[in-house]
Amino acid sequence: MTASSDETAVLVRYEAKDGVAWLTLDSPHNRNALSSVLVAQLHAGLREAAADPGVRAVVLGHTGTTFCAGADLSEATAGPVDPEGPVAGRARALAGLLRALLDLPKPVVAAVDGHVRAGGMGLVTACDFAVAGPASTFALTEVRLGVAPSIISLTVLPRLTARAAALLFLTGEKIGPREARDYGLVTAVAESVPEAVAELLATFRSCSPQGLAESKKLLTAPLLAAFDADADALASASARLFASEEAVEGMTAFLQRRPPRWAQ
Repeated sequence: MTASSDETAVLVRYEAKDGVAWLTLDSPHNRNALSSVLVAQLHAGLREAAADPGVRAVVLGHTGTTFCAGADLSEATAGPVDPEGPVAGRARALAGLLRALLDLPKPVVAAVDGHVRAGGMGLVTACDFAVAGPASTFALTEVRLGVAPSIISLTVLPRLTARAAALLFLTGEKIGPREARDYGLVTAVAESVPEAVAELLATFRSCSPQGLAESKKLLTAPLLAAFDADADALASASARLFASEEAVEGMTAFLQRRPPRWAQ
């Protein structure tokens, strides 16, 4: 797997051993943000895991103190923002990545012991299981930047109660691992994420590959149907929002570490 913004750096590391494909987000310099290159590398890793008959399960982990910070705002504000240009392509690429996580015929476990923000929440909720460690925190920060969790709503909303969804979508407030478990965002909270993940993987090894694949189909069918029905429209909506004057102000203010105009 290749490439970063300079098309040389590896931002997602892939290792298959003992029947498990380990996909590790490894772009700590920008908090594992969802740059075009990271999304493409992660998608490539999922295809590799899907094609390997020796892989029984996938673990999605991270280096550094952040699992994923969401969209790469430096990339998003790097040039003129055209809702029909690269921003639309990035939105559709993210939708394709989330769909690939759901469609993978093998269980996927998110191993989280760091901060999860915005689009990172989409990754976590697209996984079949999520284990959160004591250092993990979660927030949907889009509302504070002038955008909305458009595409990731396809995986986030089905996990949440209506009240929890309103709290997270409309405030941008941060929650900890136990609240995330209670709200339905993660499966389990553990003092040791590696130990908890190892227990899950041991369980999968006692399960039939066909049984796992067919059982996962039952779980993900409604989510995949929602992607087929709504992903294009939500990608367009996301691109339109990212190209708006208000969102450009919100993202620029965030990068400049100042309050946006509406908060002054």
